[in-house]
Amino acid sequence: MTILRQPTRAGVRDAAAKVAAILPQTPLYVVTIEGVAVAMKAESLQPTGAFKIRGAWHRLTALDEAARGRGVVAFSSGNHAQGIAWAAKRLGISATIVMPADAPKAKREATLALGAEVVDYDRVSESREAIAARLAEARGATLVPSFDDPWIIEGQGSAGVEAAEQMAAAGLGPCTRVAVPCGGGGLAAGVALALKDSAITVVEPEGWDDMRRSLEASWIEPVGPNPPPTACDALQTKQVSPLTFDVLSRRDATGVAVSEAEVRSAQRWAAERLRLVVEPGGAVALAALLAGKVALEPGLLVILSGGNVDIDAYARAIA
Repeated sequence: MTILRQPTRAGVRDAAAKVAAILPQTPLYVVTIEGVAVAMKAESLQPTGAFKIRGAWHRLTALDEAARGRGVVAFSSGNHAQGIAWAAKRLGISATIVMPADAPKAKREATLALGAEVVDYDRVSESREAIAARLAEARGATLVPSFDDPWIIEGQGSAGVEAAEQMAAAGLGPCTRVAVPCGGGGLAAGVALALKDSAITVVEPEGWDDMRRSLEASWIEPVGPNPPPTACDALQTKQVSPLTFDVLSRRDATGVAVSEAEVRSAQRWAAERLRLVVEPGGAVALAALLAGKVALEPGLLVILSGGNVDIDAYARAIA
């Protein structure tokens, strides 16, 4: 895909205005932990259950009428899929989503219920990017990646704009650091653009922490061979994009990795303390905080990025 422009802070502000015109702000919970007030942004309460609706709306509303008529193609394990399907349905655009055959049932069914076509692929042996590119070319449709797109990055950054406003209104002052879940880095990069004075800590599952390693190495490092299984299906990106890496590296972002046990503990904590259902990938930033991998400090913002769980797996996680 040819990138015609770079994501910008001005683009994030434009996206925030678009999102504010159509969606209410997601709640900001303020929780005191060891005497420190921590802000937690519940993107799990979006209409599609995850922050991805932001980038999808910003991207699809940027299409001209001719492009809208030819439809869009995306690839996703479920959250980006639902965001694209929701935006496409509202705008009258046909949407095709390439999804792994082992995607959580709830995410697949929700995507179909929103009117999108779903094309299966094997996560191990096939390339979702290649399949989606072929479909888009054959149909003349617009390919909408889940993170490797300037409009998507800007749209996700609207979460940071909202959170900063809510923190100020709550008397918390400016955001000093944000801990953010990271798969391909679209949300992290967007928030980094939105919160230019905040330190950025990306959080990934162990074995899938390629953004952390890339930031430390100063070049893009892919996920290694035979990565471990993870419940964080939304964060199983094998290589980050130059767009997201560039934004985060220029902001001197750092990264940490969390274990599967730490993720489950965070899901239980969110259920008990916040009365929130948070999916594994959406809970990694909270997991890092609770495990002491992100330090408690005034002005800390933690993003809970999604809540689309497989109910049986969730029941086991919080048992």
